[in-house]
Amino acid sequence: MNRRFVLILICALIGGASASYLVYRLFGGSSGPAQVAMAQVVVATRDLPIGTLIGPTDARMGPWAGTLPKGALIKLDSALNRGAIADIFEGEPILADRLAATGSGGGLAAIIPLGLRASAVRVDEVVGLAGFVTPGMRVDVLMSGIPPGGSPADGSRVITLLQDIKVLSAGESLQKDSEGKPHPVQVVNLLVTPEQAERLTLASSQTRIQLVLRNPLDLQMANPPGTKMSTLFGTPPQAPGPGLAPGDKTHPAKIVYGQARPPLAPPQSADMPATKSRAIEVFNGATRTQVTFTIEENPK
Repeated sequence: MNRRFVLILICALIGGASASYLVYRLFGGSSGPAQVAMAQVVVATRDLPIGTLIGPTDARMGPWAGTLPKGALIKLDSALNRGAIADIFEGEPILADRLAATGSGGGLAAIIPLGLRASAVRVDEVVGLAGFVTPGMRVDVLMSGIPPGGSPADGSRVITLLQDIKVLSAGESLQKDSEGKPHPVQVVNLLVTPEQAERLTLASSQTRIQLVLRNPLDLQMANPPGTKMSTLFGTPPQAPGPGLAPGDKTHPAKIVYGQARPPLAPPQSADMPATKSRAIEVFNGATRTQVTFTIEENPK
């Protein structure tokens, strides 16, 4: 065999082996899978509805692989005796922004944001939307009644008192029904500002309150003028004044109360002759009578 050919073959084998070793070291030389960092976080042991006060049986420490979620709690004591302000599901890490402040407790008070108030409104479960309003929905508040100084002829008036108000709770329920079915209630709690709470309290005690449901994605504020009872039936036509015929636009004569009004003379037609009345006194002994006759002045 040619010695030159053997030398080239040996060099090729050495070069191929070196290249294979380099590729193996770059892409497949690790001895096992990469180690993932593990951490211990506080997780929920069951579904925690909004308003739940977290106790020792509601949370535990559990492993979490990878990057920790923002706000994740790493100590069990930091989650105990705090109210849930959002729904937390079983096995989910408990985050700090889903819990009320320490010491605020649970229930309705824990889910009221700072600066806002929960105002209770009594609704009519027969006429209103009481059975169809669930927590989280958005409503407008209508007020109906007779305004101060209003004319009794106009009747009641309805105006839009508040718009785009969030329903905090319906009755004793702080969350939606699992099947989405509404439940008839008589009281709902609305999330309002202190100023809106004053207006709502005064309106509910002096007038009638009605809730109207709105699309939660509709953020536009309407400006309705309000509606009077008289406008629903139409404005009645004004009756003509005394001494005016229908369609006459002249002003009637001024009437002074306390004075006798002279009788109106019967209208005279152009085709009728003028007449005059004549009275004749008739004496029959001691009896005196008066007889009146009507005489035409220009008989045809």
